[in-house]
Amino acid sequence: MTAPLFKGVITALITPLRDGKVDEAAFTKLLERQIAAGVHGVVPMGTTGESASLHPEEHQRVVELCVKVAAGRIRVIAGAGSSSTDKAIELVRHAKTVGADGALVVTPYYNRPSQAGLAAHFEAIAEAVQLPILLYNVPGRTGVDLANETVARLAAHPNIVGIKDATGDLARISWMRANIDSQFDLISGDDPSYLGYHAHGGVGVISVTSNVAPEGMVALHEAAQAGDYATARQWQDRLIGLHKGLFLDNSPSPTKYALSRLQFCT
Repeated sequence: MTAPLFKGVITALITPLRDGKVDEAAFTKLLERQIAAGVHGVVPMGTTGESASLHPEEHQRVVELCVKVAAGRIRVIAGAGSSSTDKAIELVRHAKTVGADGALVVTPYYNRPSQAGLAAHFEAIAEAVQLPILLYNVPGRTGVDLANETVARLAAHPNIVGIKDATGDLARISWMRANIDSQFDLISGDDPSYLGYHAHGGVGVISVTSNVAPEGMVALHEAAQAGDYATARQWQDRLIGLHKGLFLDNSPSPTKYALSRLQFCT
């Protein structure tokens, strides 16, 4: 079995803003802190990065900046989702051009396509660009759920290498582990349930909490990875209040507030 392409703690980066524009200095400071804390990767321009709210040129600039600052020290998985298949292809192609290691592609939102439509969307993207793609299922945000059977179909494509599952439903990972090739990366998108997700066979988490507490999330993951679940549970207990606090209001507002108190953004 080959090692997972994407694994460990992967921070879903916020996008710092100042006067309505991307604050590149603050973004760079935040990214350097993530690298120093030992995270294994980052996602610029995902849900937490407010990709749906930024101008396409800003989206592309943030991805370019992230790749430049990371400079190969950690993996960069560029957020590249859109309800438009052509637009998603454009974003994935841009991610490849600037040197990202992969693309995180969310299910089309608002239009609520069928499972056949979802499969066609992702397959078209995977065929168009030779870049590793992570599926992203977050029905609470998009209004559409990527069914297990559809994930299994898509996992057969060589450019689709894994999934970020933000449902928090641990039964899903058990089904996927039993029915999908073991080389398919199973990554949680739900911080509070990550310890359980890891115990069920997950290889990593795309984390909101690690924006604020990267060292704690790395410690939890490394303890779980070593089979030291007693220590992992201690970290889980220390972090659970923060997990919940960062979603007291619509994300990423609480995370940005916490980082402003830590002087990482305004």
